[in-house]
Amino acid sequence: MASKGIQLLGFTLAFLGFIGSIASTVMVEWKASSYAGDNIITAQALYEGLWKTCASQSTGQIQCKVYDSLLQLPAVVQAARGLMLSSIVLCLISVLVEMVGMKCTTCMADQPEQKDKVAMIGGIIFIIAGLLALVATSWYGNRIAQDFYNPFTPTNSRYEFGSALYVGWGAAGLIIIGGSFLCYHCSSKDSGKAPRYPPARSAGQPAYV
Repeated sequence: MASKGIQLLGFTLAFLGFIGSIASTVMVEWKASSYAGDNIITAQALYEGLWKTCASQSTGQIQCKVYDSLLQLPAVVQAARGLMLSSIVLCLISVLVEMVGMKCTTCMADQPEQKDKVAMIGGIIFIIAGLLALVATSWYGNRIAQDFYNPFTPTNSRYEFGSALYVGWGAAGLIIIGGSFLCYHCSSKDSGKAPRYPPARSAGQPAYV
């Protein structure tokens, strides 16, 4: 029962990370305008995401514009798009795999060893998906930090980390932790198997040298 609970916990964490990864990808606040060091009080806040850019007025009005051309986007945005979408697709595949390999499902119930192997494969796919999301958000955040500390960047053109990055980092962590639980559960069960010994001799059977 305990092993089944650990497996269910790992799947739950990974699935929550999967939802968070989707939310981070569609959110527009990947980076937010920063006015650090500027005494001018502005009534407009700028946000940029992977798909569009938005301007928020002090009156509460928000205007967004979708990027016109894919080829004109910076390389970091294109890479982040590809990595996040790849992570989402891998998470979806892993969810389908785990629906077969988890102990709480009836699929392959007559083949417990194969079922455990399928669950481990799903956990490995989860870990790969989490690493892809982590690379995408960290790469994007590193570019924001470089531009922020660049002395040639105008103060009013600097950006800070947006809320989507924090959601992406948290989602990547949940996916990796959940996938690790799934892999650890299967590997620990395999290592706990009893060693095979040769069959015991009967009392009247002669010993061979």
